[in-house]
Amino acid sequence: MNQTRPSPWLMRFALCAALATLGLVCIGGLVTSKGVGMSVPDWPTSFGYGMFALPISTWLTGGVFHEHTHRLWASLVGVMIVGLTRWIGGRPARWPLALIGILELAAGGGLLLFGSDWRGAGHFLAGIGGVVLLAALVWVRHEPASPLLRWLGWSAFSMVQLQGLLGGLRVVLDKYSLGFEMGLLHGVLGQLFFLVVCLIALFSSSWWKSLPPASESRVSWLRFYFLSGTVLILAQLILGATMRHQHAGLAIPDFPLAYGKVWPAMDEASVAAYNSQRVETVSYNSITAFQIGLQMAHRILAGLILVSVAAAFALTRWRLANIPSVVKFSTCWLGLILLQVLLGATTVWTDKSADIATGHVAVGALSLMTGSVLTMISFRLIVPVRTPGRISDAGATLPGAPGSVMVAPHLK
Repeated sequence: MNQTRPSPWLMRFALCAALATLGLVCIGGLVTSKGVGMSVPDWPTSFGYGMFALPISTWLTGGVFHEHTHRLWASLVGVMIVGLTRWIGGRPARWPLALIGILELAAGGGLLLFGSDWRGAGHFLAGIGGVVLLAALVWVRHEPASPLLRWLGWSAFSMVQLQGLLGGLRVVLDKYSLGFEMGLLHGVLGQLFFLVVCLIALFSSSWWKSLPPASESRVSWLRFYFLSGTVLILAQLILGATMRHQHAGLAIPDFPLAYGKVWPAMDEASVAAYNSQRVETVSYNSITAFQIGLQMAHRILAGLILVSVAAAFALTRWRLANIPSVVKFSTCWLGLILLQVLLGATTVWTDKSADIATGHVAVGALSLMTGSVLTMISFRLIVPVRTPGRISDAGATLPGAPGSVMVAPHLK
């Protein structure tokens, strides 16, 4: 029986959601780069107004524009993801969504009783619960999505709510010195959330289902390079987010050297001298030896990523030359990493220009997504496996017979 494929509009909507999420990552990166995350000191209200009722005259002043735009854009992405989850799940998702909406409304109302510190989270949960309940009540055509696609949809649904809550708590808990932890989690989760939405778009596309086969010998090593490169990029993004959310400026102000050396001195006297120079020239906060070591680790890891991705690119051109689309993806991945290295160096040379640093964040997200897509592709390709077997009485070759081919099923 042939399975009906999802509508191409599902993939298009998922792609729009992915692009909107990338825009949100960029706006969030700009907020962090400019250090304006606390320009709006309350949440989920904005200067006491409802988020969507803030007067334009207030919105367009200083860092408020960037922070409030971030909130509004996040609301748009949240609504899109709720709609995407409803679309993927079809009719079976109606009742779970309705139950979740009711529970979130009840939890939000309950938090309002715990005092002012919890009021923001209560309003947020009640608001998102109302949106979820409304989505559950709206009729949506049932799409024949696979279990994997539905699982990714529910993952995106959960992540977008957690992401919104972390972003708000970063504001609310700043007075308790928890802003750094919340900001770091918010930044890392944003990258992973973007990746999940991109995978939904990939798995719902007809291109994914039409990939041609490739032999085990041609794919096995590629899997290692694709996966290792992607894991290294994820680790690099976590390191970068840790440095960005410390708001200490550049711990190392020169590149490719570090304080004029291949490896900078990190003893107490040298760090004190670095801080003395920073106060005199740029008035940045003091740095520590740990922060210097963190930036050196960031640079070393960048070199390892470049080598890994370059090796994957060369191996892809050699092993999978008969699949041009995969070769193009690999070429794009190498191009993104080279651009990322250039943006990283330019960030240092421009004394951490906000626009350059934001571009660095955006290209990092695209690099993680591209590496993940290539990893998924390497597991998606048909893998012939020769194993011992026998011949049936009718003379047909049974699975596992000598010379037969066992084909791993496609991911659906």
